[in-house]
Amino acid sequence: MFGGWVSLIPDTGRSMWLGYPQGMPRTPLPLDRFYSVIPAGGVGSRLWPLSRADAPKFLHDLTGSGQTLLKDTWDRLAPLSGEDHIMVVTGRAHRAAVEAQLPRLRDENTVLESEPRDSTAAIGLAAAILERRTPGVIIGSFAADHVISGASLFHDAVVAAVQAANVGYIATIGITPTEPAVGFGYIECGDKLTIPGADHVSAVSSFVEKPDLATARRYLAGGRHLWNAGMFIASASTLLAEIGRTKPELHAGLIELASQWDDPATRGSAVDRIWPHLEKIAIDYSVAEPAAAAGRLAVVRGHFAWDDVGDFASLAKLNSHGQSGDLAILGEGARVLSDSSSGIVVSRSKRVISLIGVQDIVVVDTPDALLVTTSEHAQRVKVVVDALRLGGSSDVL
Repeated sequence: MFGGWVSLIPDTGRSMWLGYPQGMPRTPLPLDRFYSVIPAGGVGSRLWPLSRADAPKFLHDLTGSGQTLLKDTWDRLAPLSGEDHIMVVTGRAHRAAVEAQLPRLRDENTVLESEPRDSTAAIGLAAAILERRTPGVIIGSFAADHVISGASLFHDAVVAAVQAANVGYIATIGITPTEPAVGFGYIECGDKLTIPGADHVSAVSSFVEKPDLATARRYLAGGRHLWNAGMFIASASTLLAEIGRTKPELHAGLIELASQWDDPATRGSAVDRIWPHLEKIAIDYSVAEPAAAAGRLAVVRGHFAWDDVGDFASLAKLNSHGQSGDLAILGEGARVLSDSSSGIVVSRSKRVISLIGVQDIVVVDTPDALLVTTSEHAQRVKVVVDALRLGGSSDVL
């Protein structure tokens, strides 16, 4: 395909090459007037007892890369937006850990939640703040705790999504399925959209949340469904307008809070007054689903490897290097003896762990809690966490 020079943002005077034949230079980065937003929240309860309230999933090295998932996310986004244009939304309790991981994060780009209010509030507040600072800004929201490989393919997908956002769509990036996974949501692709400088962009017909195995197999064979990776790219004003249509009270609270955010004298009291009363709702329900129904949502087909590391079964796959029957071992100085066993062991203690003749086992050993299950039942770890919470055992959560 031969492309041409197209303006990324109207009236900016800057252009970029988006459609290029093999051998041509890739899109110049960082993208003009593009901000990356990293919502760094959630506990990752299906990864308990490794992931906890004071040390959530994004603050762990789960792939052996030598750095946390949060730092991996930062490094992946920095070329797209530039380090000065990355905003992190996280809890007050995690501020010190986040700043230690991201020393180049600007103070004004650290947005602290007084308590979790789900993704619409987190991403919507970032959009409202950035729109006040830079009217016309395009934002992209990318979770802090996902694992992605194939940086150039990821960057290509984001560039295409920015082009879709530039012509008025809310865009998401769907991942080409490699197996009939039942732990992911799915996006059904509709008609292909013609957007200058952007290939592989389609309208979204519908969302399906975690189908059963038979349905997932049908989706894989049909080729019209993509995994929902929870990435959203849109102009801040378009995103806020969609929230305003579906959740007007939530929108009003976000706008009021953003109006006082950059004034240190009023920010704290505004957060304490407004934030706890904002509706808790995922952006998939407040924005993506209604936008899809109205024909305002586009999806870019991503061809990079992606995993949300939703449970220990997926963590085992990530660390087994694709070899069936492997035993993945995580933990500095882990003392594991294995004979004819497979699965994953995560060790945060100095105990010797011996496995003999067990398959697809999950062992997570920490100083104050021990989890033993199998890959098949890895999704049920959340039930244990809920039971501990109900039983008042918050000291291990």
